[in-house]
Amino acid sequence: MAELVISEKSESKDLAPIALAVNQILGLPVTMRSLGSPGVRVEEGKVLDQEYSGPVLEEVMASGKASRTVPKSGVYKGIPVSVAPIKDGEGKVIAAMGIVDVVGTVDIPAVFGAYTEVVKEVSRKS
Repeated sequence: MAELVISEKSESKDLAPIALAVNQILGLPVTMRSLGSPGVRVEEGKVLDQEYSGPVLEEVMASGKASRTVPKSGVYKGIPVSVAPIKDGEGKVIAAMGIVDVVGTVDIPAVFGAYTEVVKEVSRKS
């Protein structure tokens, strides 16, 4: 039986299937690396970099806390990203995954201003 395992030693070949799946689901660029090895950068269903690391991935692995920020350097410099740590069963950070944070690029009130009205309308029809 085939299996995917993520550990602090996972290499890009181990992480690529997960990053590709998330990219396909969200349609957003995805980055992922383990604590001990550079990882992958995936865009439009393709692995563009198999030795990827970025400043926010590294920061999140060091802090153990998720981050929504705009990097000052790297491939996604100036573009909002959201990165979260991946922890093992004992709470130790073993990897991190990031996506381009489309929420950070959208005028939320303009896009979702009518959201509550839509929910109310759908609820009434249920």
